Amino acid sequence: MNSFWTVVGFTIRSKLRGKAFLITTLIMVIILCIGSNLPSIISLFDKDGPGKATAIGYIQAEQGNAAEGAAIAKQLQAYYESQAVPDIKLIGYPDAGSPEQNEAELKQAIVDKKIKGYLTFGEKTANGLPAVSYNSEKLMAGSVSTSLASALQVVNVNRILQDSGISEQQKALLFTPVEVESVKIKAGSGVGKGDDKTPEEQGVDIGLATVISLMLFMGIMITGQMIASEITSEKSSRVMELLVTSVAPLKQMFGKIIGMCIIGLGQIVLYGIVIGINLSLPNNQNALQDMNLNLNKVDPLLFMYAIIYYLLGYFLYATLYAAIGSTVSRTEDLGQAVMPITMVSLVSFYISSFSASTPDSMLVTVASYVPFSAPYVMMLRIALVDPPVWEVLVSIAIMVVFILAAGWISAKIYRTGVLMYGKRPSIKEIRKAMKAFKV
Repeated sequence: MNSFWTVVGFTIRSKLRGKAFLITTLIMVIILCIGSNLPSIISLFDKDGPGKATAIGYIQAEQGNAAEGAAIAKQLQAYYESQAVPDIKLIGYPDAGSPEQNEAELKQAIVDKKIKGYLTFGEKTANGLPAVSYNSEKLMAGSVSTSLASALQVVNVNRILQDSGISEQQKALLFTPVEVESVKIKAGSGVGKGDDKTPEEQGVDIGLATVISLMLFMGIMITGQMIASEITSEKSSRVMELLVTSVAPLKQMFGKIIGMCIIGLGQIVLYGIVIGINLSLPNNQNALQDMNLNLNKVDPLLFMYAIIYYLLGYFLYATLYAAIGSTVSRTEDLGQAVMPITMVSLVSFYISSFSASTPDSMLVTVASYVPFSAPYVMMLRIALVDPPVWEVLVSIAIMVVFILAAGWISAKIYRTGVLMYGKRPSIKEIRKAMKAFKV
């Protein structure tokens, strides 16, 4: 047993001393810091960021279609000025006498950075308003065009209502928005808290489920790849021949798996601390308050289930990676050998990522019982739909049974493959060799 813990300790120390591991961890910490503060960073460089209106010019004409267009522009200006935080600011320019001179003046205003674009008006359309064009240097100005279209719709409705003779009070009632609040309730005996959840709290759950699934995926895949890579490198350098003389192959395999598990959990804890510290900064606290999000209402059981499914998913994939790594003699062949497992894990992760809007679909329900996808998909269900406790327990039980079976098979493959050199052995050769050893 002492040799087993010696392997565990050696695995941990070798990784903590490795420059590649430390640099990768540091890069991930930097990425998480940047990602957590991304809105604040963008606001530092975005001069037209949130809260700053886009300046748009128009000609204050007094004759023809341009005069009617100028009247519409003034109504648009009044509409935007009535908003608490307008996203567009209309600036009028005097009529220069001809359309060509007017357009030249507006283009010069764009060059001088006074406006971002300008409006031009044409003949009347079927809705009674003149045709409106937004001209700017941007290839895509969809947000501005959408805002202008919405504002023009309001202006046109106001114009029609004014001609109909209804009172201002009736007009106010007509424009009073009708709101439907979406509340997530708990009708059965799910695994989460019984409190009803507002849309904001549901948004927190979706975001948290996505982050947890991503961290599970990274932790499981990175540590699994490291196990396979380390075993293959030991074989290729012939170190394995020396190791098996002092430590039994199975102790090596499970010692590496446990050691990498501790490393992976340490990384996840570190990343969680980094995210927590960054979210607690004043700039992020203000953003969370503006969005009416409260992280204190997150169910602690969610984190407990995240740890359980991380461990289950890790041991499942780690045993398979160790088995495959033991059959490969050259590190150049490792990527191709582990490709099937990597693809299965990617598909499972994608099912979780792209099913956030449909967490109760048949695909998600079935995938939550499949051992390869359960760590990601069941976490999504726990965060969003509160599945019955028995479903979660069944999913965990299936994973435990599958891990025991996979561990037994992987141990036989590892015991056989660590000393098989040359070309990668075929399935028939591995099966024949496995029969000679008992685990």
